[in-house]
Amino acid sequence: MGSRSLLPLDKAPRKIADMFDAIAGRYDFLNRVLSIGFDRNWRARAVRSLNLGPADVALDLCTGTADLALGLLTVGRVRRVIGIDFAAAMLRHARAKIREAGLEDRIALFRGDATRIPMGGSVVEGVAIGFGIRNVAEPVAALREAHRVLRPGGRLAILEFGYPSFAPIRVVYLAYFKLVLPMVGRLISGHQGAYTYLPASVGNFYPPDTFCELLREAGFVEVRAIPLTAGVVYLYEARRPGEA
Repeated sequence: MGSRSLLPLDKAPRKIADMFDAIAGRYDFLNRVLSIGFDRNWRARAVRSLNLGPADVALDLCTGTADLALGLLTVGRVRRVIGIDFAAAMLRHARAKIREAGLEDRIALFRGDATRIPMGGSVVEGVAIGFGIRNVAEPVAALREAHRVLRPGGRLAILEFGYPSFAPIRVVYLAYFKLVLPMVGRLISGHQGAYTYLPASVGNFYPPDTFCELLREAGFVEVRAIPLTAGVVYLYEARRPGEA
């Protein structure tokens, strides 16, 4: 697709973590504003796709400020959630939200790397990643790690930005995504680069068909890419083989 960039993008973990730490205080507000509130619906759809139950434990990888982790409890009704992220300030804001919700006993947060998850193998029934996989320097390694920590039969749900396939919508979306969004994000967050990085990182991410193939190479089956909101976002569903 012509809107995708082939330019290299620096995703050094320390640099990306510093960027997210710098905008942590305004991150949730900007998510609501820039997505026009759709982000809540996207996360709820991802949670439901995992089809988890009240006895299950879920991992929210690249948890950020824990919106998806909280959704796994409130929408998914799971027993416990483990959230992992490498940005310390994002985790501080996540802990404050979890305390405010009175859910400290059901969500455990840890600072860690998605390519080296600090957990044993086959320990969770579901893994969710919300808008984080494109920020990982080695996304294939993160997919293999997600496969490793899932129990046989466990499910993976990944939300990631994409591009609408319908040309008239794509033209309007790209104008918003590449011009309006960086300007608004910069004004509200005060960070010069974070919301320029966002469209650049989406442009450098894999097309849906390619990403689905990477999921299969990482060992997943029943892989699907589901466009949400006309393809602005994709929900990737997959399962680790075996009986639950």
